[in-house]
Amino acid sequence: MQKLLLGAAVMALVSSSAVAAGPAIDASRILQDIKVLSSDAYEGRAPASEGEKKTVAYLVEQMKAAGLQPAGDRQTDGTRAWTQDVPLVRSQTSGPVAVSVKLGGETRTWTQGQEIAIRATMIGDHLTVKDAPVVFVGYGVKAPERNWDDFKGVDLKGKVALVLVNDPDFETGAGDFGGKAMTYYGRWTYKFEEAARQGAIGFLVIHETAPASYGWATVKNSNTNEIFDVIRKDPSAEHAPLEGWVQRDQAAELVKAGGYDLDTLKKQAQTRGFRPVELKGVTFSTDYRVDAQKVVSHNVVGALPGARHPEERVFYTAHWDHLGVGLPDARGDRIYNGALDNASGTSMLLELARISAKAPKPDRTIVFMSVTAEEKGLLGTEYYASSPLYPLATTVGVINMDGVGPNGLAHDFTTSGNAPLTLQDELIGVGKAHGRYYSPDPRPEAGSFFRSDHFPFAKVGVPAISFGGGRDLFDGGKAAGDARSKAYTADKYHQPADEFDPTWDPKGFVADGALLYDLGRRLANSRIWPEWKDGAEFKAERDKTRAQRK
Repeated sequence: MQKLLLGAAVMALVSSSAVAAGPAIDASRILQDIKVLSSDAYEGRAPASEGEKKTVAYLVEQMKAAGLQPAGDRQTDGTRAWTQDVPLVRSQTSGPVAVSVKLGGETRTWTQGQEIAIRATMIGDHLTVKDAPVVFVGYGVKAPERNWDDFKGVDLKGKVALVLVNDPDFETGAGDFGGKAMTYYGRWTYKFEEAARQGAIGFLVIHETAPASYGWATVKNSNTNEIFDVIRKDPSAEHAPLEGWVQRDQAAELVKAGGYDLDTLKKQAQTRGFRPVELKGVTFSTDYRVDAQKVVSHNVVGALPGARHPEERVFYTAHWDHLGVGLPDARGDRIYNGALDNASGTSMLLELARISAKAPKPDRTIVFMSVTAEEKGLLGTEYYASSPLYPLATTVGVINMDGVGPNGLAHDFTTSGNAPLTLQDELIGVGKAHGRYYSPDPRPEAGSFFRSDHFPFAKVGVPAISFGGGRDLFDGGKAAGDARSKAYTADKYHQPADEFDPTWDPKGFVADGALLYDLGRRLANSRIWPEWKDGAEFKAERDKTRAQRK
């Protein structure tokens, strides 16, 4: 009975097209924007490409038409541009990638994209690794606060490490790392950062679909393409020369040749007593060249100035980029259109800008920022967090959108990971007013909290969440929602098949947009300052600036 009442409330909301006191969400405009941005003409929207030029021009055009003001870099005449420059280094392999392994007296060659996916090195323009010893280092975690060290003094200089993805708790669901929910130690980005700290030639992450939360196609497409990073004074402080992934079967062969069993070592690695294992008689070699260039990409930034507290800002964010043009799929399609990921979130951002500009002027400024290079490691927001256009201390909160709307009406909604802050509570409260309930992240083991553009803001203390549509669908319930999510991850995520679908149900976009609009307005027309809750790892950073918030 309760679900029927909730459903009736949402249906009434959608059928009346009411969005609080503001104008109505227009799903046809959202769908048209998705269709444009994910078309082949935009070439997959890779940073620093012709696709970026078209994308940025379109976003600026739409923000102007919506009635926003430019809110990007300050220009020499004191006015603001529509964009924030994001300087990056772009590296891509140039020519063949030669890979071989020695297993005792036998040499085997591996093919880039099949057995292995090596990322273009960020250290120099040519990488040669010749017969480097291979060491299995478990989950590759060094966590003093948990009294956990997978390295235990091993010298990895000149060596390649095999490392498991996710946390030591993933298999058992219990332990020192929060059970199934992934910590940052489980993210592949952490593994590569730790490789640099350990002085290894590099880490090869062992791919398994369940703990990675995606299949090999996603790994291949994301890592054999162009690799971007923010420009660093010392790249070797953040990157080892070799960063890559290896298929589980190949990793098991290496371990077996070294005299061990991978499953047995994995169980040992789930314990605090694990010690690194050098695989005797096993070596790794690779040789390839890299074309590295400094490029400038762009965050696109428009704002609706506040009437009473313009110096306090509520942010809506969504990343405009995708993977561009890459390896062909089985159909020969090489354009990674990124319709759901994330033309949908970007298009929702534009629609929220349109209806916000038509509504009464907010008390606080509302900023609409479409960011670059999310697919390359959250780099657009990483750069903003380190070089903010506006004070972080008086940034009220960030509402990020990544993949919203197309599943149709849902009784529920979610966020990426469980955000221990009052901003999530505000979202839940607004959701209840819309007749919808909050579902915790259905796959906390996937580490979604660390994979969306709210995370760089969170790291510097700014309250930030990433909104996700629900799975408890009006049409088919949770079973249908789970099936759609599973099929998308398997067949479309980071693949050319993520294309615009004219059969998408517009009512889902209307319902999600209405909820997001009301949350932003609640923050913009109040004196609410969302806070991290006690025990949250980002609370201390936010508390440093408490005196600047009135």
